[in-house]
Order: sequence, then C-alpha cells, then structure tokens
Amino acid sequence: MSLGLVTIQLGKAGYNEGSRENIKKALEHHNNIKVVVLRSYIRDREQMDELVNRILNDLGEKYTARVVGYSIFLKKWKRKMR
Repeated sequence: MSLGLVTIQLGKAGYNEGSRENIKKALEHHNNIKVVVLRSYIRDREQMDELVNRILNDLGEKYTARVVGYSIFLKKWKRKMR
C-alpha cells in the first residue's frame, strides 16, 4: 500500500475559496500536502511569500510551510508551532 503525497495545483484562478477548501479538506485526512503553484499564477518570489502567508493565516497556528521553487509543502502539527 502506497501512501502518496497529496498534491493540489493553483493555476490561473489563483488562491480562492475553492482552493482554500480543497487544502483544508486534504489536511483533515493527511499531515503533509504539496501545493504546486503554476507559473501562470505567480512568477516571482515576493508573490510566493505573500501567498504562503495567506495560506498559513487561513489555516491557523498548527501548520507550517516550506517553499521549494514553485511548490509549497504544508505540514500539520499536533500543537501550535507559529
């Protein structure tokens, strides 16, 4: 049995209510998810940092993020980490 990493893509529509709900729903069942940001949505590092901050603010203090290129890795913790 292979437990793969859940991957969510953000494209031209960007980070909206639908993508926010998809991320929250994925984190209910998994501790780690990967959010892939397509270049049609974000092209520079500053916008990526703003997006990560928006996602983390929406999720709460029990989540952390790591950015690698155009990918955001989100991790759920049992206690507050930020």
